[in-house]
Amino acid sequence: MHVIGTTMDTSLIRVLQESWKKEKAGAATYRQLAGREPDDGKKNILLKLAEAEDQHAKKFEARLKELGASLPSEYEGWFDAAKRWLLVRTGTDNAVKRLEETEDKHSASYNADAAGAQDAQDREMLHSVEREEKIHAKVLSSMDAPTSQEKLDSHFKKETWHSGHSGGWIGQAIYGANDGLGAVFGIVSGMAGYSGDTSVVLMAGIAGTLASALSMGSGAYLSRKSEREVYEAEIERERQEIEENPEEEKNELALFYELKGFTADEAAAMSERMMLQPEHFLKTLAQEELGLSASSFPNPVKEAFSATAATAIGGIIPVLPFLFWSGTTAVVISLAISTLAHFLVGVLKTIVTGRSWWRSALEMTAVGIVTAAIAFGVGALLSPKGHGL
Repeated sequence: MHVIGTTMDTSLIRVLQESWKKEKAGAATYRQLAGREPDDGKKNILLKLAEAEDQHAKKFEARLKELGASLPSEYEGWFDAAKRWLLVRTGTDNAVKRLEETEDKHSASYNADAAGAQDAQDREMLHSVEREEKIHAKVLSSMDAPTSQEKLDSHFKKETWHSGHSGGWIGQAIYGANDGLGAVFGIVSGMAGYSGDTSVVLMAGIAGTLASALSMGSGAYLSRKSEREVYEAEIERERQEIEENPEEEKNELALFYELKGFTADEAAAMSERMMLQPEHFLKTLAQEELGLSASSFPNPVKEAFSATAATAIGGIIPVLPFLFWSGTTAVVISLAISTLAHFLVGVLKTIVTGRSWWRSALEMTAVGIVTAAIAFGVGALLSPKGHGL
C-alpha cells in the first residue's frame, strides 16, 4: 500500500500529473484540428485520437485519486495554449507532422517512466499507454503518407504536381516576419555604420520596410494565384482525358480504390458509380491521381495580406528606436530589441519546422547579430567620414 509523502509516491504523482496534462493537451489539439478539417475521413481519425487521449487522461486521473493526489489546476499555460492555437492554424498536414513527433516523444517518455515505477500496476499502465502512443504515431504517419499517385508514378509515367504550402498563412506570416526583420535590421545596421545622420538611417529603414513588405506580399499573391491557375489547367486536361478515354480513366480510378484496400469488385463498382456524376468523378480523379484539391489552395489575398503585414511588423522593429532617439543610443536600443525579436521569431518558426525551439531561437539570433555586424562594418568602411554613428 502506498503512503503519501514517500519519495516513491512523490515521484509517481509528479509523473502522473504531467502525463495527465500531456494527454489533455493532446486531446484538445486533435479536437481543434478536427474542427477545421474539411475531409471527413481525416476528421474522424482526429476525433478518435482525441477520444483515446481522453481515455489515457482518465487512467492517470483514476490513479491519482487512488493515491489521494489532486489534479493540476490546468493542463497548460498561456504559452502552450498560444502555440497550439498557431499550430492548428498551420493546417492539418503540418500539424500532423508535428503531432507525430510529439507522440513518438510521449511514447519514449512513458517507457522511461514505466522503468522507474515501483508498482507493477503502474508499470503496466504506463507501458499500455506507451504502446497506444506508438499506434497513434503510426496512424498520424499514415495520414501524412505519400499520395496514391506517388506510389503509381512508375506505372503511369506521369509527373505529379504537388502544392507545397506547409504551414498555411501562419507559416507565411512567420517567414514574412523573419525576412522583414532580417533584411531591415541589416539595412539599419549598414546605414548606421555609414552615416552620422539619424534621419538618413530612419528613412532608409522605413523605405526598406515598405519595399520588403510589398515584395513579400506581391510574391505571396502571385505564387498562390499561379498555383490555382496550374490547378485549373490540370483539371481541364483531366477533363479532356475523361472525354477521350472514359473507360481508361474509370479503370484508373478503380485502381486507386484498390490501393486503399478495397477488393477489385468493390473498386470497380465504386468507380462505375462515380462515372454517373461527371463533375464529382473529375474532382475525385484529380485528387487521387494528381493530389490536387481546390480546398488545398490558400486564398491568394489572405496570403498576400498576412505576408505583407508580418513583413512590415518584422521590418519596423529595428527602425522604431530611431523615431525616439538618435546616435549611439538609438543604435544600441535597435540592436537590443532586434536581437530579442530574432529570438522570438526563431521560437515561432518551430511551429512550422518542428525543430528544437531553443536551437532555432539561438540560431536565428546568431544569424541576425552576425548579419548586423557585417553590415555595420561595411557601412563604416565605406563611410566618407570614416565612421558612422
